[in-house]
Amino acid sequence: MTRWRAILWSSLAPALAFVIALAAGALFILAVGRDPISVYTILFSETLGTWYGIGQVLFKATPLIFTGLSAAVGFRAGLFNVGADGQLAVGSLMTAAAGAALPASSPMFLIPACILAGMAGGALWGAIPGYLKARFGSHEVINTIMMNFVAAALISYVVNNFFSVPATVHTPPIRPGAELPRLDVVSGVFRGSPVNLSLLLAALACAAFAFMLKRTTLGYELRVIGANIHAATYAHIAVRSRIIVAMAIAGACSGLVGSNMVLGYKHYYEIGFGEGMGFLGIAVALVGQNHPAGIVVAALFFGLLEYGGLTINGMVPKELVTILQAFVILLVIVLTKVLRKSIRYAAG
Repeated sequence: MTRWRAILWSSLAPALAFVIALAAGALFILAVGRDPISVYTILFSETLGTWYGIGQVLFKATPLIFTGLSAAVGFRAGLFNVGADGQLAVGSLMTAAAGAALPASSPMFLIPACILAGMAGGALWGAIPGYLKARFGSHEVINTIMMNFVAAALISYVVNNFFSVPATVHTPPIRPGAELPRLDVVSGVFRGSPVNLSLLLAALACAAFAFMLKRTTLGYELRVIGANIHAATYAHIAVRSRIIVAMAIAGACSGLVGSNMVLGYKHYYEIGFGEGMGFLGIAVALVGQNHPAGIVVAALFFGLLEYGGLTINGMVPKELVTILQAFVILLVIVLTKVLRKSIRYAAG
């Protein structure tokens, strides 16, 4: 069996999972006394049937691409990054702080500086558990979970005592020159939706991730560490430093979420923003099988469900979206293993 045929068979797992999940969702809709065809017709017509709906789906998928890449970097290096929530929160706060503090006299540098500040904040918050893992062997899952709590408490203190606008729980607005243009203004389509140029940044991040994995020494070393850490040590790869680098890159990807929400939408950082996006990013990475193209498709699907759930909220319980997401994740895990066994069996 050729490599491309194996890839084709492997890609069937997410597709089958989506179809089966929709079928399971139809049973749930029937159970609550609604017509599945009517519900799904409204869901897809309101999300994919209008430019506004498509823009909303793209907007909600953009941060999931960033957190999906964050989880995928860790998975590729044999690490489980559960700290994207804390990393994106720190990165977004840094993005907002830079956007509000930097001088407006150099508008061409404001947006890149804010994006870099967000990446630096996320990278720092990711590198700390990476260092603890590399230096002391403490498990990255525990480290990153604890760092989420530390980030939430630290950010609450900082925003309330140093940045908060009176009677609010958010930072001062960023300077106008730091705002990312919305695509409805730039292109004339997606009118009224909040999708902005951070979508292009997400596409560039996917391309950079693919290039790093396949075309750089660092990417090769991370893949070797993820496949067999003992083989990596035998090959004289600096495993400890690469673990720290991998977690820093994962954190930087999470920190890019601020470009979407802070620079492109709200134009300030608000306490509690982005909660749960990191954990959903893990699901996106798993469904997308840690591949950049798969992550984009999975993020779009979850974005469609997230916005589509709002359009049918008056017809069915909001738990339908959660049920569909859970079914997709579980089915992808099961079907991927089944199909891989079938591929190995067919290959002889």
